[in-house]
Amino acid sequence: MIRPAALALAVFGAGSGHAADLAFVTSQNAETVSIVDLTTGAVVAETPIPGAPAPVAYDPARGRAYVVSAKTGDLTVLDESGTILRQLDLPEGAFGIVPAADGGLFLTEWYQGQLIRLDGALNPVWSVPTGRAPAGVAVDGELVATADRDDDQVSIYDAATGALRARVAVGKHPYAVAFHDGRLWSADVQSDTVSVVDPVAGKLIRQIPTGSHPYGVAFAGGRGFVTDQYAGTVTVFDPKDLTVIQTLDTGDYPEGIATLPDGSGVVVAHWDSNTLVWIDAATLSVTREIELPDGPRAFGNFTGRQR
Repeated sequence: MIRPAALALAVFGAGSGHAADLAFVTSQNAETVSIVDLTTGAVVAETPIPGAPAPVAYDPARGRAYVVSAKTGDLTVLDESGTILRQLDLPEGAFGIVPAADGGLFLTEWYQGQLIRLDGALNPVWSVPTGRAPAGVAVDGELVATADRDDDQVSIYDAATGALRARVAVGKHPYAVAFHDGRLWSADVQSDTVSVVDPVAGKLIRQIPTGSHPYGVAFAGGRGFVTDQYAGTVTVFDPKDLTVIQTLDTGDYPEGIATLPDGSGVVVAHWDSNTLVWIDAATLSVTREIELPDGPRAFGNFTGRQR
């Protein structure tokens, strides 16, 4: 059921009319989404969203951000000023979310073990079975992939039809997945690894060691970055030779991570520190840190360049 957009908001400072590099950061405990100007570090808007918002996807090409409330599965659509445009009831287990290139969304459904395709009007197109407890989802051209946590595998599908291409065993409890440079990468929470998969051949290439409980993975400046929840660190690796470069102390319980729109680095949301941290990909140094409402998670691709 679609609900109207006339909902209570707390939005301030947005709508200046200029394009900006933005981040939409979900704070699960505070039930808030913060819109951050990534160039200045300013929080330009905050929008309350009930139901413990956690997964998020920003689609700058269409000026929309999509937020899933973890407790209810509800989907909230925001514009770039933080105004709620639509809310949609989804299955209770709706979780991972990523925009489709031609409009619409791909969603994972945790409890029923499904990948769901919605069109640009957010109507169902198809759904296909995944492994158990699918978490993250990623898309790259004609391929879409899910992290099937409880089956210790990734599933790879045809993005147009949902036809299964491959299932590949990875580390224990994969959570986030990302495509980069023709490969699929999964953060394996309980084996402390990033698994590297050839998505076309459907084969595991190698596993890279990380800190304790890796959660999210992103790429910038020719380097890979993975958040290590329990260690309070970010592991930096070389995506070419698959070796660890450095481990960075960034804050308490880092979770969501995304690439800066100019490719110069990444930003990391910290669940316990209540911070968003910028990391420069060239120097591997923290260049900025701001405070956010309680429990920022930002699971998904939450950054982009406003148009």
